[in-house]
Amino acid sequence: MSRRARILIVDDKESMLKMLSQLLGEDYGVRTFSSAQGALKALRREPADLVLTDIRMPGTDGMDLLRTIKEESPATEVILMTAFATVQQAVEAVKAGAYNYLTKPFEPDELRIAIEKALERKQLREEARILKEQVQQRYGFPSIVGESEAMQRTFELARKAAESDSTVLLTGESGTGKELFARAVHYASDRHARRFVAINCGAMPKELIESELFGHVKGAFSGASKNKRGLFMEADGGTLFLDEISELDADLQVKINRAIQEREIRPVGDTEDVAVDVRIIASSNRDLQEEMKRGRFREDLYYRLNVFPIRLPPLRERTGDVPLLVDHFLRQFLGEEAEQYELTPAAMEMLMNYRWPGNVRELENAIERAVVLAEGKRITPALFPFIETAEQNPPTEVAALLDRPYREAMDELTATCQRQYLVGVLKKYDGNVTRAAEHAGIERESFHRLMRKCDIERDEIKRELAER
Repeated sequence: MSRRARILIVDDKESMLKMLSQLLGEDYGVRTFSSAQGALKALRREPADLVLTDIRMPGTDGMDLLRTIKEESPATEVILMTAFATVQQAVEAVKAGAYNYLTKPFEPDELRIAIEKALERKQLREEARILKEQVQQRYGFPSIVGESEAMQRTFELARKAAESDSTVLLTGESGTGKELFARAVHYASDRHARRFVAINCGAMPKELIESELFGHVKGAFSGASKNKRGLFMEADGGTLFLDEISELDADLQVKINRAIQEREIRPVGDTEDVAVDVRIIASSNRDLQEEMKRGRFREDLYYRLNVFPIRLPPLRERTGDVPLLVDHFLRQFLGEEAEQYELTPAAMEMLMNYRWPGNVRELENAIERAVVLAEGKRITPALFPFIETAEQNPPTEVAALLDRPYREAMDELTATCQRQYLVGVLKKYDGNVTRAAEHAGIERESFHRLMRKCDIERDEIKRELAER
């Protein structure tokens, strides 16, 4: 706290105001008032760091002044003074938000120590507030770039999820920002003061992931020379993010399901359960319903996770956000120098029209590469050769028809696309023609006729699915 911290002194005795002003005026910015009303007017015009006030005064007394200050300016610390101290009054003052309660007469050093500690607490609270704001800027929703309608819907859902303590399931393609949203939900929730712990379930060797999640006791297996706390315990009171949860083996899915249901875990090699209070956020870039139908993901765990599902849109569904993301990444890589770089209109048009199969992560990598290769601080289409290649090389089925007349080529393309669509819908519903027809919005018999026209055998589809 600055040595010139602002202090308001309130007392109806002029001699007390004069003495305290002389005592504190050299070190602090002091203003004196003979009434609570005068102090409140000044406080409303200009905030103060601390108010030092007598309790017994005509009109509004010190306790009423304290309550008003805590309602209107809760960051301002208050120290009460009185010549008629009682334990009950002291307790009441502290409950109302007073930092300290001094009995007159008091020693100058006693007053100075009380003021220094009150100002120190105010500084710590202010630093904590600033740190929280910085965390929000870095990890909260403000850190996620997107103004498109699709992203606004996603933000709305995520903010509602943060207001609850429900399990959240984030789905979407790779590179859409699932961990960013998981962190944002955590830091906007009531658990923000505790840890956010993340693990990629597909990046950890299968023989180690159980110990990593649940911990182990000494001697549980070869090499377990001491007890280890697992990530569930590390995240106690906070949030555990299980990224790519579909990669877990079936036996671990059972244990995860039990941990969520019972709020208990059992470290490897232990005989007793340990209670944990953890909010689970899980993610997957696979369709978990399809994984469940194929027996690769447990049904009970799916429904345990799918309490608050949020789908993150791919970049091709929010192309209006591309310019914002480009600007964000340029500033991320270049800082203040970003304004010196020019992205040509042709380059921006190219970025807007590309489908971005790798989503935001692919765009970030493309901008970083362009910044490194740019000459004269000018970013042109030539710096994105992978996009030019994708645009210049037509799909294989199109390339094979380039020597044919237009109508003939279009007829064959239509037939090819029609067959691919029917096969794709059938596979989506495990060869069930009735459900596939319902999805396509046509009669079952019409779907059968189209299958015969395109030479599609349902049994062949089912065999292909069984072989996967």
